[in-house]
Amino acid sequence: MARRLRPVGLDFIDDAPVRLVFATETAAPPEAVYQALAEEVEGWPRWFRAVTLVRPTHGGAGREVRLMGGVRFQETIMAADPEQRYAYRVDTTNAPGFRALLEEWRLTPSGSGTHVRWTFAADGSAPFRLGLTAARPGLGHSFRTAVRTLDGRLTGRRGADQ
Repeated sequence: MARRLRPVGLDFIDDAPVRLVFATETAAPPEAVYQALAEEVEGWPRWFRAVTLVRPTHGGAGREVRLMGGVRFQETIMAADPEQRYAYRVDTTNAPGFRALLEEWRLTPSGSGTHVRWTFAADGSAPFRLGLTAARPGLGHSFRTAVRTLDGRLTGRRGADQ
């Protein structure tokens, strides 16, 4: 059953009880990375293995997201700054323990490519916060693999999907 989470603003990125921040580089330029993140949301399952469905809702102001294992999110887009930032807040989920969740993707030019930083800002029950902190290595691996796969798709490099 879906549970409503606490609505948070963009300042939650800095104030959340649990903040997991991951970063990596791509060869693809910021405009291409941003387009894949924010404008071609239905394509996320092709490069982010944990994601099975992303569909825009509310005329593009929200998203429906499904993950492997049956986790579902209804989200509100909080920031869509072309070539710089894409952020969304989870409004409802069927996952236990969450009280609030906001994710932000920051893009910064880096040579001819992009520095990609993903911040996962969350609040929840004490066991949830402990579990999320313990999951940091797995989330980091998932992020790096997803961005590497996306970069391969955007730049046409062979072997990037593996």
